[in-house]
Amino acid sequence: MQRLALFDLDRTLLDLDTAFLRWAAEFAEQQHLGPESRAWLVARDRATHPHRETFFSDVREHFALSESVEELWAAYRRRMPDLVRCYPGVLSGIAGLRGAGWRVGIVTNGMADNQLGKLHRTGLAELVDGYAVSEAEGIRKPETGLFEIAAQRCGAGLSLGGWMVGDNLIADIEGGRAAGLRTIWIDRGTWPAHEHRADHVVADAVEAIAVMREPLEQPGSTAP
Repeated sequence: MQRLALFDLDRTLLDLDTAFLRWAAEFAEQQHLGPESRAWLVARDRATHPHRETFFSDVREHFALSESVEELWAAYRRRMPDLVRCYPGVLSGIAGLRGAGWRVGIVTNGMADNQLGKLHRTGLAELVDGYAVSEAEGIRKPETGLFEIAAQRCGAGLSLGGWMVGDNLIADIEGGRAAGLRTIWIDRGTWPAHEHRADHVVADAVEAIAVMREPLEQPGSTAP
């Protein structure tokens, strides 16, 4: 198996939940909404994620806003890259992988302006070997094509295997398995009672990186 590590972006490498809380507080203040509005936004986000068009349709109706759904959604996409941050240890962990000879890529679903903005603002775009964003490529996880694009941009191919790390059991884990990759599921408690076929289950990306590197660091082991 080649040293290829592909990662999901949101809630895998990036702390989207904390960024959303920051956005909700700003939005409530800018729109002059009531004190209970932030809690409503957070609850509605959890109920409709990841369908942002549905979310902003509900927001517009609930608060009787004059902006269109597309205007609200576009403003969110412009702002989110400034608010989001990598989880602790992610940047150094990826740098360590690449320093050890791994090829590292990112495979993410989402709107190109939003996801590319996050990649560049956080420094991930310059740190990894390649990435593939669904809207830009016209294909979404769990379809194998998006994984193949990311692998090729890392100078690799799916035929020799590798790893896929993510928090979504369908897009990341089932998609990665179908692409011929070993998988590591980051369990954030959002898939209760769901069965999975991931090779490993971890709490965060740093732990996932440790799992991938462990065989390489054992005395007498053979590198994949």
